[in-house]
Amino acid sequence: MEYRSLGRTGVMVSELCLGCMNFGGPTSEAESFDMIDRAVDAGVNFLDTANVYVRGGSEMVVGRALKRNGKRHRIVLATKVHGRMDEDDILSAGNNRRHIIEQCDASLQRLQTDYIDLYQLHRANPEIPIDETLRALDDLIRAGKVRYIGTSTFPSWRVMESFWVAKELGLNRFVSEQPPYHLLDRSIEREMIPMAQSYGLAIIPWSPLARGFLTGKYKRGEPIPGDSRFGFDAGRGAANERRRDQHFTELGFGILDLVQQLASEKSCSAGQVALAWVNSKPGVTSPIIGPRTMAHLDDNLGAIDIQITEEDHKRLDALAQPERATVPYYHGDMVNFAASEYAWV
Repeated sequence: MEYRSLGRTGVMVSELCLGCMNFGGPTSEAESFDMIDRAVDAGVNFLDTANVYVRGGSEMVVGRALKRNGKRHRIVLATKVHGRMDEDDILSAGNNRRHIIEQCDASLQRLQTDYIDLYQLHRANPEIPIDETLRALDDLIRAGKVRYIGTSTFPSWRVMESFWVAKELGLNRFVSEQPPYHLLDRSIEREMIPMAQSYGLAIIPWSPLARGFLTGKYKRGEPIPGDSRFGFDAGRGAANERRRDQHFTELGFGILDLVQQLASEKSCSAGQVALAWVNSKPGVTSPIIGPRTMAHLDDNLGAIDIQITEEDHKRLDALAQPERATVPYYHGDMVNFAASEYAWV
């Protein structure tokens, strides 16, 4: 396992980040404990969750797991705030001071820790001025509850605006961004990656396997398995239906065919090739893996041993060109999504 600096912070994080979205549902607590232990033993020291995952359930499982194994001090622990936590309470969402401070305290309690290493805005909130949000996050840092702050699925211009405001007001700035990034969506290469490299921003890609599409579990003309990610997502809203339609295209399957061909040549899985590709790209700090089972985790961990050569990149670039991205980079506000839908975004 290699380690890379979390942006310009100097905090070293593993080249893979363990995403904990599935822990506490659909992954059982017992298996979640085992998977966290397995990942840590393999050298992973970076865990990512969010308050909306299973409406606090994921954070509670992660907190109990780290309490149980006694390894909290070895972990860079990340969580997020933004999404709605109570359908009956209009105050239970957003990037305003009230919600951020309230949810930080709740996350600390669920995670059974005194501080959060990386506290991230799960989505942008255009209705709220960024200075309102940054002042609240800065107060949490000064109070010792949070070490660093980051964003998720922000467009480049919003990150740059936040840098300007932080400088003008003397506030702590964002150190990381979590964008979607995989062979079916390379749009962050146009602006986000160059900006991140210029300003010392860590890039922590989510969905490096395109919601499991690039593992090869889906076949042309065959029904979507009910126990798969897209199977779980069926009926969970227009956004999820749009993603399915954009992945299941001739171009998408053509890219998958090439990934599977490379996997055969390298004697590994298609998912390992796809994950190794993201991990090898300039500017990437630590792709987030989101295993649901121990088998998924072991396969993901194996990707660190796969080398993507210059010739491999050329072959993939011939099909998976940035200007032909099949999934547009989403900038929208997710604050009004139900938690049951949001948990699968």
